Amino acid sequence: MLYKYEEDYVEQEADYSIELLKQLATIPAPSYHEEKRAQFCKQWFEERGIDAKIDKMNNVVIKMFDDNQDIAVFCSHLDVVFDDMELLKITQKGHYLYGPGVGDDTANVVHLMQVIHYIHLHHLHGKTGVLFVLNTCEEGLGNSNGCRYIVEQYKNRIKSFISFDGYLNQCTNSAVGSKRYRLTVHCQGGHSYADFGKENAIETLSKIMYELSHQQIPTEAKTTYNFGKIEGGTTINAIASTATLLYEYRSSMQNCLDIMEKQFQEIVSHYSNVEIEILGVRPGNGLLNQEKFEKFTDHNVRLIKEYYLDDVEKCANGTDSNIPLSYGICANTIGTLMGEKAHTYDEWIDLDSYKIGFKVMMNIILEYFRD
Repeated sequence: MLYKYEEDYVEQEADYSIELLKQLATIPAPSYHEEKRAQFCKQWFEERGIDAKIDKMNNVVIKMFDDNQDIAVFCSHLDVVFDDMELLKITQKGHYLYGPGVGDDTANVVHLMQVIHYIHLHHLHGKTGVLFVLNTCEEGLGNSNGCRYIVEQYKNRIKSFISFDGYLNQCTNSAVGSKRYRLTVHCQGGHSYADFGKENAIETLSKIMYELSHQQIPTEAKTTYNFGKIEGGTTINAIASTATLLYEYRSSMQNCLDIMEKQFQEIVSHYSNVEIEILGVRPGNGLLNQEKFEKFTDHNVRLIKEYYLDDVEKCANGTDSNIPLSYGICANTIGTLMGEKAHTYDEWIDLDSYKIGFKVMMNIILEYFRD
């Protein structure tokens, strides 16, 4: 539990925290275009005397470690799923705050900023090295590249990793990995009557889809595939010369992902006129010390439940934790608010839960700064 003076900080900062959230949430931040948010956060830290850097992936990074220290990483992602480059609309109605990306993940970002500020104000020193990151490229085809850059730099030194993302009632302790492709079939095409019998790109793509939908799906862990979008052809009386498919598969186990990849490659290898483009890759779980990892997760759930009194589900998701988990690093993704409709323009969060989540994050992070 937090000490009284730590809880007092949350109470004192609660109203300002909501105003900061409203301000930050208006700033557009599509994946790979988070520069404005990154600069806003960097300036906010600098105004408070906190040394924050922006790296080549536009991650905002605050280092609290020596060169020879192992480190714990705490992060929240700056990007949202929306392509808007104009200011986003945020509105408050009673105890609810509405707006695209307000909960996913801007509210968690604001909580992390204020916890960092508390640590700086009180000149706290970690029991181990600590790295704070407001990272980029978590959403969609960002492929967690901001987080990936951090983990690949420090993977041999990272002993624990917590991503703050999502809702209070979940603790992600398993990575749902995925691979996403665009397949494009090219052929000559022609007139539907005069050139009847020539290859039709739509028909060829349909054959590929049929084979993919009849492949053997691994059962070692939940494994799925999906045909997300198909386009092709020009008109009713023309043989289609091009057709395009968006295809993905997912699993929580890397071995199952490897099986799906092998089967995918075998199927498409039978077709010489298919262009294959990789759109996104997220790894699944790597080899973990299960006993150590279960203790890590159970401990984090206990810390959540000291302030959030309802059930907390341990679950599998695709989050920034995929990256450290794929390296065998203990990692959880934890939310600090309640809300609904993430990834829509009607997303909302319950401000009654916001202060609870603030305390949860304080409770988790300050564990690393106490003797």
